Amino acid sequence: MADADPAIAIHLAPSVGAVDAREWDALTDGGNPFIAHAFLAALEDSGSVGGRSGWEPAPLLARDADGGLVGALPAYVKAHSQGEYVFDHSWADAWQRAGGHYYPKLQIAVPFTPATGPRVLTRRPELVLPLLRAAEQVCEDNGLSSAHATFIEPAQAPLFASAGWLLREDIQFHWENRGYATFEDFLGALSSRKRKDIRKERAAAQDGVEIRALRGDEIRPEHWDAFWRFYQDTGARKWGQPYLTRAAFTLLGETMGDRILLVLAFSEGRPVAGALNFIGADALYGRYWGAEVDKPFLHFELCYYQAIDAALALGLSRVEAGAQGGHKLARGYEPVRTLSAHHIVHPGFREAVADFLARERAGVAQDQLYLGTRTPFRKG
Repeated sequence: MADADPAIAIHLAPSVGAVDAREWDALTDGGNPFIAHAFLAALEDSGSVGGRSGWEPAPLLARDADGGLVGALPAYVKAHSQGEYVFDHSWADAWQRAGGHYYPKLQIAVPFTPATGPRVLTRRPELVLPLLRAAEQVCEDNGLSSAHATFIEPAQAPLFASAGWLLREDIQFHWENRGYATFEDFLGALSSRKRKDIRKERAAAQDGVEIRALRGDEIRPEHWDAFWRFYQDTGARKWGQPYLTRAAFTLLGETMGDRILLVLAFSEGRPVAGALNFIGADALYGRYWGAEVDKPFLHFELCYYQAIDAALALGLSRVEAGAQGGHKLARGYEPVRTLSAHHIVHPGFREAVADFLARERAGVAQDQLYLGTRTPFRKG
């Protein structure tokens, strides 16, 4: 695949696992756990992507004249829109009704992971546009309808916009450390009623269970077995079947256990619920949760309050608690804008999507303003 700079060659690779881990990881500052080679390769090696998953690895790699890796896009050819958390099903339906084929499409993302992060991996700014143009060319050459980069870190959004990609906005709920040293400091910033509510919720959730936060070698195979049961139950209820295989958790524990925080609730020595988090340079990322007991407020305790405790202990600036969930608002998680970028091949279809996004953006902005007034923090 040609590039404007003849010294740089950009091509598709069969997988992230086929790339040297040190070369891949050298493209970033290492702060985001999900674009790490270990995470993406574990998804491939465990069978969570590839095969019949509908996520076919297709990373784009830029190499210099000496063969060194100088840029990459973590990309996948998609046969559906599952596991993305930026919903384009209405676009697919509209294009199908117009006689087009929306699938396959190119997805520049971390599979099953609605967490912000870099999507263009390079330390050379001049390679950003060539990499995005290469993604567009992949669509043209292979009859793909579109390319989509989801959960882009805000600093990279202008790069996509300047390349002519359409920007889309949505809202997540993140907890921000505004100078708190302890959980009590955080509670002190809330209104009296909300402060009392959270204390009651934590007391009720912790009653009769022991909560342990495990990292690295502390996470044993039996802990993963238990969490797999919880994850399967939650996945079956939310989206029909779990995205990750059982092997994925073992591989992630083996290759990046120091960046994992597994919070488990035990009853009579047996794990009955759990929440899985990943540790970044400045954020804790909540990913999965499940339980085999119906205990009031246990979900809030394991996923939100324990995450705040961990972020404070680790000196992290925020907690990203995943997609959706307006109930997070009352627990001190604030509305934050998330961004995606979209390249639509067909000019007429692109115009229709651009019009849709302009109208949607106005609604999202209004929602964020309204939600900002509904936070539990003391006013004035």
